[in-house]
Amino acid sequence: MSSNSAVKPIQRIAVMTSGGDSPGMNAAIRAVVRYALHHGIEVMGIQRGFFGLVNDDLIALGPREVGGKIQEGGTFLRSARLPEFKQTEVQQRALEVLARRRIGGLVVIGGDGSLAGATALHQQGFPVVGIPASIDNDIVGTDATIGMDTALNTILEAVDRLRDTASSHGRIFIVEAMGRHCGYLALMAGYTGGAEVIHIPELPLELEEILATVEQAWIREKAHVIVMVAEGAAHSFSEIAAYIEEKHKGFECRVTQLGHVQRGGRPTHFDRLLASRLGVKAVECLRAGQTGTMVGLQGTQLVAVPLADVVGHNKQAPAEEYQIIRILAQ
Repeated sequence: MSSNSAVKPIQRIAVMTSGGDSPGMNAAIRAVVRYALHHGIEVMGIQRGFFGLVNDDLIALGPREVGGKIQEGGTFLRSARLPEFKQTEVQQRALEVLARRRIGGLVVIGGDGSLAGATALHQQGFPVVGIPASIDNDIVGTDATIGMDTALNTILEAVDRLRDTASSHGRIFIVEAMGRHCGYLALMAGYTGGAEVIHIPELPLELEEILATVEQAWIREKAHVIVMVAEGAAHSFSEIAAYIEEKHKGFECRVTQLGHVQRGGRPTHFDRLLASRLGVKAVECLRAGQTGTMVGLQGTQLVAVPLADVVGHNKQAPAEEYQIIRILAQ
């Protein structure tokens, strides 16, 4: 992390969104643009992430370009993946574009892969600040990522609706939430949605355990059973359904894979506020020369964490909550 008390004033910065989209990205862009302009800094928007950076696809951003965007999901700058950015020669092309455009600092909004790209540019000596945006809440160094709260509310609404029909028909509903490596969404949606079973990568369950929990729920005369599964769990939602129906002929399972619906929708108040605060903090870091960092939320405080402490480190769902969840689900 570089910091210098005699930092040369930045006259122009760029901002991009990269990787998977998440609700609140537009609010973050808006905050970066308007706060930077307030301090006399010009802002360029990079379209389609690192792909757009390498291909010099930049546009000027002013107050009106970000007007009316705070409530929109997705990202108006669009996003794309560029695996080739790991190559030094591709990074050099990006640096050439930044130099040609006279850009003195870059804000990268995205998940672990995007922050890895930001780290690469930082290691090449370019001033970069990252903003964590991922519905999975899987980024180390921050308690919350942009998009997490909106995705959780989307999942919770689906679970509530499914419970209505599950109770009406006395069925078992198995719901898959996103989370290939981190089961935060499934864990927390199961917690607040009253799921009887939660199956995530951090807490692998055997199929026999899942069936036993389902059977106990029916013994207690529960009107429904909800099984929350993260996409990266040891057993898939379809595998669980097939096993339950095979071992217990009287059980009927229905499966729901929520998929990319979890990524969309208007960002919640929490995500808009978090995105706005992090956008402001990112510009402050660039102005202060506190680069090679990711801004995040720890407790109630905004912090700047070295990218080296973030990228490549796996964040896990808070598994210590699981026993309480099981007790409350009874």
